[in-house]
Amino acid sequence: MANSAQAKKRIRQNERRRLINKSRVSRIRTFVRKVEEAIASGDKSAAGDALKAAQPEIMRGVTKGVIHKKTASRKVSRLSARVKALA
Repeated sequence: MANSAQAKKRIRQNERRRLINKSRVSRIRTFVRKVEEAIASGDKSAAGDALKAAQPEIMRGVTKGVIHKKTASRKVSRLSARVKALA
């Protein structure tokens, strides 16, 4: 258990950050899921629009520190390849 005032404050800060980060990651997953659903339905224009909305959201996760830069690039690359493969 935390004894010092600073340790107690750090626990409060960590909990706040955890909730914010959880929200951000959840938001990214939602955008990615919308792209995958559009791909599954076979609608290329909807998939393209969903990808355009998801891409900045994924990259925002990088700047906020919730996902790694290369992870984000890999996700965007794979999604765009799948959208491009729709005929």
